[in-house]
This record gives sequence, C-alpha cells and structure tokens, in this order.
Amino acid sequence: MAVYVDDAIWHWAGRRWCHLMADDIAELHRFAARLGVHRSSYQGPPKTSAPHYDITGLERDRALRLGAVPCGRAEIVQVFRRVRVPRRVKAPGEVEA
Repeated sequence: MAVYVDDAIWHWAGRRWCHLMADDIAELHRFAARLGVHRSSYQGPPKTSAPHYDITGLERDRALRLGAVPCGRAEIVQVFRRVRVPRRVKAPGEVEA
C-alpha cells in the first residue's frame, strides 16, 4: 500500500497546504500518526468523499522523508478517484436521519 502527497500549493491561514492520501484508510491513519498529525485533522465521508488529511508544506517534507509518494495534481486526482467513497443514493421518499 502507498501513501501519497501532492504539491503544497493551496494557500490558507498564511501557510501552504497539500493533501495526504493512501490506498487504504487504516494505512492513511497509521502514516498520519507517524507523521505527528492529529486524528482530528482527518477529513472523510460524509464530510468529503475522499479520505485525506490536509497537511502543511513542512509536514509534506517530513512525509516524503517517511516514504510518501510525491504526486502532481493529475496523479493526486487519480488517487482521489480510486479511494473516494461513492455517495449513497437515497430511495424515493427516504428522509435523512
């Protein structure tokens, strides 16, 4: 299983951010813990369709040293498509709980 990190190009709160993703959610959480990223930073269903962590450029550098695979935008989109959780379609008349 692999863990992937894209380029830190997203500006927010005075920092550059990127995405940490993996082929397997358990592997993603293990890697994030090794990286020192808190579980509360995890983003996944139902909030987002693809399990990931947003990490800073500094965390990205550490992730690469720990063995994460660097990805450009096109590659991370492919990872996103592989790992995303399809939204469940509600049955006619079904209401959300």
